[in-house]
Amino acid sequence: MSPSPVTSTPVLRAALVWGAIAAAVVVVASGAIGLAVAGSPGLWSGVLGAAVGAVFPGLTAATILFANRWFGTPNYPAIFFGVFLGGWLVKFVVFIVVLFVLFGQAWAVPGVLYGALVAAVVVSFAVDVLVIWRIRVPAVSDPRVDGDAGDEA
Repeated sequence: MSPSPVTSTPVLRAALVWGAIAAAVVVVASGAIGLAVAGSPGLWSGVLGAAVGAVFPGLTAATILFANRWFGTPNYPAIFFGVFLGGWLVKFVVFIVVLFVLFGQAWAVPGVLYGALVAAVVVSFAVDVLVIWRIRVPAVSDPRVDGDAGDEA
């Protein structure tokens, strides 16, 4: 498979890789804090809250990478926005359902679950900002315009 000509691809891939590393750290830390605060139910509340908080933001970058596979086709804009917005809508509905199910469990510790969820989302956002801040993407790919005479005169 040839590399994608879409300039956002390296940014999104880096965000996914660093986001996964950060998510693993948040899951372990949330589980440990939950275990210390509320025992075994706190452990699972922390782990699940952090996992939910890390997976759903990563799905946005994943859907964009998936939609970029059709770059260069005549229907690319329609396919891109269909995949991206459809994926976002499904992600939003599933996220709400997962939260209702998790917070409705008798064993769940709401404070630990919510804290882990918020921590994972904040860390995911921070990783996205750092990746975008550090990556170098050219603003102009080619200074020549089709039909430009160039140096001829």
